[in-house]
Amino acid sequence: YSKILKDNVQGITNLSIRRLARRGGVKRTSNDVYPAARTEMKQYLESVLKDIVVVLEHSQRKTVTTNDVVFVLNKRGRTVTGFSE
Repeated sequence: YSKILKDNVQGITNLSIRRLARRGGVKRTSNDVYPAARTEMKQYLESVLKDIVVVLEHSQRKTVTTNDVVFVLNKRGRTVTGFSE
């Protein structure tokens, strides 16, 4: 038995991407934007997850906590508010 992995990035709808663009101040988006945005989001999440795995391996744990995510995002220069450490 082998699990077939589907491309979950397709679950990010065009409407969701458009909403994010509007929040960033974009008024109009071309249809070419949606696949490019999905690709960039996937690459960014993969790199963040790789950093989280490094933190977990260093601390000899298997469970990701919110503090792990906040730590990695802060290390990358993305300040996250609302989470105390």
